Formats: sequence, structure tokens, C-alpha cells
Amino acid sequence: MNWLAWASVPVIVFSFWVYTSTLSSSFPTLRGKRIVLLIAHPDDEAMFFAPTLLGLTRPELGNHVKILCLSSGNADGLGEIRKQELVKSGLQLGLRGEDDILVIEDKNFPDSMTATWQPRLISNLLTSAFAPKMASISSKDPPQATIDAIITFDAHGISSHPNHKSLFNGAHVFLKSLMHSHSGWDCPIKLYTLTTTNIFRKYLSLLDSPFTIAGAVAKRKEMGGFPTPLMYISGPVGYRTAQKAMTTAHESQMRWFRWGWITFSRYMILNDLKKEKTL
Repeated sequence: MNWLAWASVPVIVFSFWVYTSTLSSSFPTLRGKRIVLLIAHPDDEAMFFAPTLLGLTRPELGNHVKILCLSSGNADGLGEIRKQELVKSGLQLGLRGEDDILVIEDKNFPDSMTATWQPRLISNLLTSAFAPKMASISSKDPPQATIDAIITFDAHGISSHPNHKSLFNGAHVFLKSLMHSHSGWDCPIKLYTLTTTNIFRKYLSLLDSPFTIAGAVAKRKEMGGFPTPLMYISGPVGYRTAQKAMTTAHESQMRWFRWGWITFSRYMILNDLKKEKTL
């Protein structure tokens, strides 16, 4: 009897996993949108946002997803290698082509555990990339942009990395500047941020899904074209895809501690994202 009980555990876990991933597909999502994933370093997309990328790049949704990375991760002199790794990973996670992955080389955005990037500089970069005509648009007209949504880290940056947290602040400054002198109009770009959890939940892997689902149901506020929150839970195949994006694409980063991350981190399996208030 004990043997049968233990033998049934993998079947129960697998069944629960398939059920939760199927359940998450019933949650509202983005469709037909131009979306930018804003990250700080090559490998952020795989270690933190893989379920989101796999969810949003499904062909039937009609989204066009791009990645904008504000550094090459050159702290150890591997910047050129890491840029190539990001392209390989992005394609594995569902992006359409290499042209949809852009890495910025700028001394104002150093890969550093101690550097906070200036929000205004991030805002200026985002303006030139996604709202290049804003200077010529009258305050009587609605603001214009070439994208519909930005996805990035929340104020805590998942790992408290200052580069991650800088993206949150920079994105907010960008959207506020976009709406400057355009009061009364809706912001053309919505900002979604990945939820930071406590360290216990961070390493619960699939077992965190009941907490995440319950939280998403409780916080559900808006539907329509830009619902909140968004939730993506990868099934076993998606999870393996995310792992391979690290092990076969980001080979230069696969140190011993990252094996623990790609095995136990909830962010390899599930993402919940909140739509930020931008004004």
C-alpha cells in the first residue's frame, strides 16, 4: 500500500500541473497587441518572464512581441556573447525573428549590482524608440505611440536588483512624459509589471500556483482589451522550453546556483502581472 501511495505521487503532481496550466488559459489575456518586454540583462527574459513570453506569442492571439534589453550584461566581459544568447533564447521562447530583439549599448546603463539607472534617461530612450513623434503633436490631439503595452519588473525587481527596479521607475516616467500636456486622453501604452513574491513563495515552483490563482481571482478588476491581472502558467512542455532557453541559449550564465533557480523558481513556471496606474 505504501508503495502504491508513493507511486501515485508523480501522477497526481502531473495531473495537477496540467490542470492548473489549462485553468490559466481561461484567464483574460492580451490579443492583437504590439508588446515590448523591457529587461535589464540578457537572461532576464528566460529566468523571469518565460511563461509570459510563451503565453503571449501564441499565434492565435495575434500579438507582436519584442524584447528591449538595456544592457548587454557585460559585467564579466561577455557582452557580445550574451547578446547572441539573448537572440537564441528569445526565438526559443516564441519571438518571430531576430529583428524583434534589441540590446542597447550605453554607458548610462551599466550591468552592475550597485548601479541605479536614471529614470529620465530610460524615459528618453523609450520616447525615441516608441513615441518619436510626440514633440510635434499638439496638446489638443491624443498622444501617439508605436506600441500598445510594456511589460517589465515591478518596484521590487523580483531579486531587488537595482537595474531591474530602475526599469520600473523609468517606464513610469516615460508614460507620464507621454501624457504631459495631453490630459483628458487615455494613455496609448499600458504598463504591466511582474509581481515580486517573498522568498518562500519564490522557490515553491508549481506549488505556488494555488496562491497565485487565488490572488489573481481576488484582484481581478478590469476586462476588455487590457485586462488586469494577467496570469500565465506553463505546462510541462513550456517549463522544459524555459529551462532549455537557459541551458542551451544562455550557456555562459549556467553557474551552479542557476541550476537551483531553473529547477525550483516559480518564475520558470508561472507569472502574474499587474497593470500599473500611470497617472
